[in-house]
Amino acid sequence: MKIVLLSGSNVGSKTRIAMDQVKQTLTEKNPEHEVSLLDLKEYKMEFSDGRNYLDYKGDTGYVVTQLMAADVIIIGSPIFQASIPASLKNIFDLLPQNALLNKTVSMVITAGSPKHFLIAEQQLKPILGYMKANVVQNYVFIEEIDFFQGKIINDDVLFRIEKLVEDTIILAATYQQILAEHEDQYGF
Repeated sequence: MKIVLLSGSNVGSKTRIAMDQVKQTLTEKNPEHEVSLLDLKEYKMEFSDGRNYLDYKGDTGYVVTQLMAADVIIIGSPIFQASIPASLKNIFDLLPQNALLNKTVSMVITAGSPKHFLIAEQQLKPILGYMKANVVQNYVFIEEIDFFQGKIINDDVLFRIEKLVEDTIILAATYQQILAEHEDQYGF
């Protein structure tokens, strides 16, 4: 499977730290999969203007084509002002409506306060559902207090990341198997 990790903010460091941990867990436990990490801080992204995603060039074209080619996407997002960052919303706007059809998507959320734990439920999951993603229902929520000196220090968070990776791979593999069996029924 082609797995793309998306660190969905162009500022801050905690989401990237969390996504680096996800990548490490994925590559250790599932070395057979192709895993790449896209950090929006490293790309010069254009704002969506309604064009087809294939018409974007440069960094924007690269990021959207990587997402479109993925079987699995794990989104990392901080919460700013009780919402997802504009850089992540722009990614969704750049993609076609059915961009996530047959893709398994899971989430890692970082926030400075426990008050924002429902943002993924109220904002991200509806967007992912609208774009036809197979959404892993559980997500990892990481607070400010779980980080120290550029590392995740809460063992429970590390365990939840391992469980999220496992759940994501299981859901993706199961869905691909069911889809293949369904396709085989047609015999052509």
